[in-house]
Amino acid sequence: MPQTIVGMELGELTQSLGPSQPPFRARQLYDAVYRRKIMDLAEVSNLPKPLRTIPLGLPSVERRFDSMDGTRRYLLRLNDGKTVETVWMPEDERSTICISSQVGCPVNCQFCLTALMGLERNLSPGEIVGQVLRVAADNGLAANTDRVNIVMMGQGEPLLNLANVIKATRLLTDPAGMAISPRRITLSTSGMIPKIEEMSREPVRPKLAISLNASTEEQRVQLMPITRKYHLQDLIQVCRRYPLRPWEKLTFEYVLLKNVNDTDADARRVVKLLANLNVKMNLIALNPGPGINFQTPEPARVAAFQNIVRRSLPCFIRKPRGLDVFAACGQLKRMNVESAVKISSSST
Repeated sequence: MPQTIVGMELGELTQSLGPSQPPFRARQLYDAVYRRKIMDLAEVSNLPKPLRTIPLGLPSVERRFDSMDGTRRYLLRLNDGKTVETVWMPEDERSTICISSQVGCPVNCQFCLTALMGLERNLSPGEIVGQVLRVAADNGLAANTDRVNIVMMGQGEPLLNLANVIKATRLLTDPAGMAISPRRITLSTSGMIPKIEEMSREPVRPKLAISLNASTEEQRVQLMPITRKYHLQDLIQVCRRYPLRPWEKLTFEYVLLKNVNDTDADARRVVKLLANLNVKMNLIALNPGPGINFQTPEPARVAAFQNIVRRSLPCFIRKPRGLDVFAACGQLKRMNVESAVKISSSST
């Protein structure tokens, strides 16, 4: 019998049940967990009683922080006691679940609260997928009908946990299970060049988003020390070679920091840097937090930057969500908030 189910593909589940169980039992379990999103196998009456006692291995909801704008930040407790964060952002046309790939993050981006945590460990495929299942259950998402985007932009650098991220992506996209389109799953990276090349060869993979945040090599080294190892021009070259699918664009993300990387000259350099790439750009005015020594630019400055860039390529301003509960991009540091909602939930 499997120790836990979430994180297993159908073949693995069949094998773990062993020859004493007919193959259709694995399909029943797989369907219940991934397609129907059952949180407790005791509810599946057509399963033999011994199979109903197999633990799912889902994270439990330790705290939920509800924002005034409808965003929810979840502090999820994993089976070894460590915690990780997931964010639910509901919207009319499509909603988004922002998931984590690591506990903490080893990439020391100077404007990000998560960087202050350091890295504790990688998440398993089940812990990655389990975030989606838990948030879907808590928000009553119907199986395979709600238009939900998944963004791997929570805690961690996904490409440093690539094997587990790819397996999780296969589970998220399996038509027989969760059935989320690859068009709706995006992975954000600080720019691990060898891992970008490795991911490009995967038959099932998320869309790729690059966290750019600077218009020159020198500027990026100061903001993202990883640039000392993976240089900006080399990153752009690997993006030029990246095998985009017919429906796909690369996304570049740019956090605007007041009087640091937000000038008109920066915008023009960004346009030149991304020339002849099939890309779109998302601008993010810095989401502030304690310990971050940068300021947020004025809305007029953000708009001026956007106006220059969008003359040459699609450029959007990402609206911050959940600022009042530290749920916005770059704020995930397990911050406590007095208005947090206490949840009683046990791991299953």
